[in-house]
Parts: sequence; C-alpha cells; structure tokens
Amino acid sequence: MNFDVELNTLGMQCPVPIVKTAKKMKELQIGQVLKVISDDEGIKEDMPAWCKTTGNEFLGLEESGGQYTVYVKKVVG
Repeated sequence: MNFDVELNTLGMQCPVPIVKTAKKMKELQIGQVLKVISDDEGIKEDMPAWCKTTGNEFLGLEESGGQYTVYVKKVVG
C-alpha cells in the first residue's frame, strides 16, 4: 500500500503507539497516509477505534510474524 510517512512503534506497548500516531498525524496534510509499524497486538483494535473517534480513515492492517502494519489516511484537520 502506498504511504507518505512511516512511524515505527516497535517495542512500545499500548497506549504509546496510538499516542505517537495522534502526534504524527498532526504533522501530515489532509489526504496523506501514515504507515504505523507495531508489535503490540492491541493495535488491531485500538487503531480502528481511534480512527472512528477522530474521523480519520483506517485503510487496513497487515500482520506478519507478530508485527502489525496499519495504514491511516488523514481526512480531518
């Protein structure tokens, strides 16, 4: 999947990946996609919930070997 910015949160446990995602999203322009890499299984539920709460678009999740990659599109300022 295409993305504009990558955020590595490996080794960080909930809620740190979501907190760092929120901070990074503030730096993006509307329409840009953030790729978040995490090894915290909670991100599978936390990221879609965060997107729903903030109005940003959850584009998908890839899982491989205990590592999770999620894609979020900034749609609100």
